[in-house]
This record gives sequence, structure tokens and C-alpha cells, in this order.
Amino acid sequence: MEVTLLGTGDTTGTPTPGCGCETCVEARDRGVERTRFSVHVHNERTDRSLLVDASPDFRYQFLHHETPLPSEILVTHIHFDHLDGLGNAYRLLSDAPVHAADETDPKTGESVHETIDRKYDYLDAVDPTPQTPFESFRACGFDVTLVPVDHPPLVCYGALVEDPETGASLALSGDTSFGIPARSKAVLAGADLLLADGIVPAHLSEYHPLGGRHEDSEGTPRTFGTKHMTVEGARSLAAELDVGEYRIVHLSHFIPEDEAFEDDMAVDGERYVL
Repeated sequence: MEVTLLGTGDTTGTPTPGCGCETCVEARDRGVERTRFSVHVHNERTDRSLLVDASPDFRYQFLHHETPLPSEILVTHIHFDHLDGLGNAYRLLSDAPVHAADETDPKTGESVHETIDRKYDYLDAVDPTPQTPFESFRACGFDVTLVPVDHPPLVCYGALVEDPETGASLALSGDTSFGIPARSKAVLAGADLLLADGIVPAHLSEYHPLGGRHEDSEGTPRTFGTKHMTVEGARSLAAELDVGEYRIVHLSHFIPEDEAFEDDMAVDGERYVL
């Protein structure tokens, strides 16, 4: 299993267009980027590739990283920075099963699968395929399991991607607060590599209108507002799940420059062989 981090940023990415903050300047000086979130998982045995979330930066990401176009796609939720790259299927992909959860979202009245089916019905290459959370399905020769996480007001899912031949496993927290259900954590636990959502450090919670939540024993918020983990929350989740290795993703440019490039914070183009 070869995992390539195509996009490791939040909804605006880093550097953010038109932004001259110290973090964006430092990213430009370092020559690194955090484009909108997307992960490429290649199966060397089947020579097929699973794309987890279709970033709006799809074209840019595939031009700048040596990865084959996806054979199948998994979409975790319907926010545009995880979904709107599906439009790139036009003339690039001939047939792409798009796996998405079949649970009805009380907020939208339709499942992630149904939203994709409605929004992209004009693309013959996009083949929406409903999947039931906690029920493993096969994609690109991998066993994939969607698990509910906590990203209000919409339903959102993390995922476990396992190679049934080698036992290698990749866990993705999805966009989530620290309030991930225990059943979902049990599925993600023990993975070889965890990609954990962590948007800003905990000390920035004072600037969020809703503050921070899910404080640890020292009072450090592990959730920023309601939708995303803090950096400390991502680290705490990795420790709790007892994973082999972890990387913090979905990082924003609001992280102060002297904290934004710490060793466990991912940048685009990182590659891991599991």
C-alpha cells in the first residue's frame, strides 16, 4: 500500500491566495504547500488506486505528484473542499465508482451518496456507489470501512483502508471534532498510519466564537469550536488509538509560523509505503 498525501490543508489551503501572513510567507519560502485535502492510496498488487476525497485542487495535485489517476474514489462528506474535484472526472476518467455513505443526513434530507448522485448526474464517468457505515466493502483490492465521526451540522465519516493480503492499514479521522464515537474509534485503532484532522493549535480556541471543547485533564481544548480537532486533539487521538505512525492534516494557515511546520504536521507530497 503506497499512500501519497496530495492535499493536507483546510478549505483555503496554505499559502492562502492573497494572504501575506507569516505562515503563508514561510510556506512560500520553504516551497511547500497544503492544498485542499485529498489522499491517494495505490495498491501495487492490483495496480489500482483509491482516491480519498476529491479536492477542488484535483488537476493541480495530479500534475504535481507522480501518482496515477484514480480507479475508484471515496468521498467522506459533502463540503466542497472534499467533493468538488469530482468534476475533474470529465474526460479524465472513463469509469469511476464513487463510494459514499448511504445514511440519510437529517440536515440535508439525503445521504452523501444521494448528494453525489444528484450533483454529478451529468457525468457518465461518475458511478455513485452507496456504502453502509461499519460494513466493509472492497475497493481497488482494499477492504474499506466507513465510520461516523462528528462534524456538525453535516454527517461525516472517517475510514479504515486495509490490504487483506499484507495486513497494512491506513486510518483517516475525517473532518471531525474530538468527539468521535467509541465504536468508530475501535475500527480505527491500531492502524499503521493515521491521518488526523487538526486545524489549529488549542490556544487559538479563544478566538473562536464557541471557544474550545473536549478539554484534556490539563484543560487543553481538543476541539476548536465544534467541527475540527485542535492540533493537540489530533495528537491525543493518535495516542489513544495506539497507531504506528500519524500525520496531522487539514491544517490551516492560521497556525502561527513558529508552530506551523512541526515534525508531525504534514505537507503535500509526503509518501508512505505500508
